[in-house]
Amino acid sequence: MHYVEQIGRYRLERRLGSGAFGTVWLAHDDELEAPVAVKVLADNWAHRMDIRERFLSEARLLRRAGSNRVVQVYDIGELPDGRPYFVMEYADAGTFADLLAAGPLPVPEVLRLTALAARGAAALHEAGIVHRDIKPTNVLLRTAPDGTARVLLADLGLAKSLAHASGLTLAAGSAGYQPPEQAQPGSGIDERADVYSLGALGYELATGTVPGAPGQVVRPDRLRPDLSPEVQRALLRALEPDRERRWPTARAFAAELERLAAEAAPVHKPRGRHRGVALMAGLFVVVAVGAGVAVLNLPSSSGSSVLTVKDSTGRVVVEVPGAWGRQLRDSGWDPHSIGLTAGQEPGLAVADDLAKWPDLSADVNGVFVGLSEHGSVATRVDGIAHSGCHYDGSRAYSSATWRGTIRTWSDCSGGTGTLSETALRLVGGAAQPQVYVQIRQHSGDATARILRSLRVT
Repeated sequence: MHYVEQIGRYRLERRLGSGAFGTVWLAHDDELEAPVAVKVLADNWAHRMDIRERFLSEARLLRRAGSNRVVQVYDIGELPDGRPYFVMEYADAGTFADLLAAGPLPVPEVLRLTALAARGAAALHEAGIVHRDIKPTNVLLRTAPDGTARVLLADLGLAKSLAHASGLTLAAGSAGYQPPEQAQPGSGIDERADVYSLGALGYELATGTVPGAPGQVVRPDRLRPDLSPEVQRALLRALEPDRERRWPTARAFAAELERLAAEAAPVHKPRGRHRGVALMAGLFVVVAVGAGVAVLNLPSSSGSSVLTVKDSTGRVVVEVPGAWGRQLRDSGWDPHSIGLTAGQEPGLAVADDLAKWPDLSADVNGVFVGLSEHGSVATRVDGIAHSGCHYDGSRAYSSATWRGTIRTWSDCSGGTGTLSETALRLVGGAAQPQVYVQIRQHSGDATARILRSLRVT
């Protein structure tokens, strides 16, 4: 589209993505003081009335769904050149595709996330809509006020009314997620087509691999041996080529996944990603600790009130309570873990027991500090949520050197400690460097003291 800075009352900030028929922008509603997503029909399709109607149909179907499990539409309008647009809620925490990019998920988290997507599909089906294109890029995550993440279905560009689905004559869907009936024009579809796609979604979340063609799907336990026979059966039943043998409804599939998740071990490490990654507990393990990175056992500091530690480059220096300084990883981090430019940047982690860090319910005291010379750390960190923890709120922080917002969680899976994190920017307006800090503490609050001690050269 031709570049514009304003659409109606919505001030455009950046492009989120483009599809075959439109572009989605992150915008700001200055009246409501809230971020929104604005989807605009591409100018090269403006003359096609059938494409225009399909574009508007998506907005109408999203509105008709009327569920908090489906992206909500707030407004609709036209640009001065006549192209339509519609305004939706902004999913700040990315997509399931981003979760997959961050690496394998724990099996209970796979079950929980797939079940939430299936609940979203069930909401569409109850509204008389079949999605026809459920896949990781079309399942979004939005941070809720309590710091958890909502799972939302989006992109109803291929969606149809169930009342008319039996007469569809065109193939639709994406390879690996497309049930056989959608690849055969004229065969008619119902909600079980979405059940197949949901099975493919769960399969990829579990194995990291898109399933093969219908009837040629590799057993998931061959790709991930820790899958139980019950989980495998649930996924493969959804992926049955014969729809009569699939789960009869998305709701039934969701119920089975929820049952299996409840029987599994508690999840202490839900994973997330960047671009406002949610569901990301134990972030330290993701961004700071690489495979094979040595833990340096520091000399006993129990007699010292404060210990000064620094990373291997000497650029990052921070002071921590002496009792925390037992183990150090000083080899840096990769900011790509939260959605910034990939690379090795200075960083460190120091704690009384780094092995306990992945478990948010464990009693551990420590600090992770990661430096970034590129991009907005604050934008990424503000989108992180920690599933299973209670969000205690945020407070502003400023010192002679740094400013930022401290966000805090507690009661993580029944644990008694707290987790605080902040993205720091230099006072005075310099864009770089920026620093991400995560602090775990079992008792007391040393957050401000630690932040005041931070030095970056």
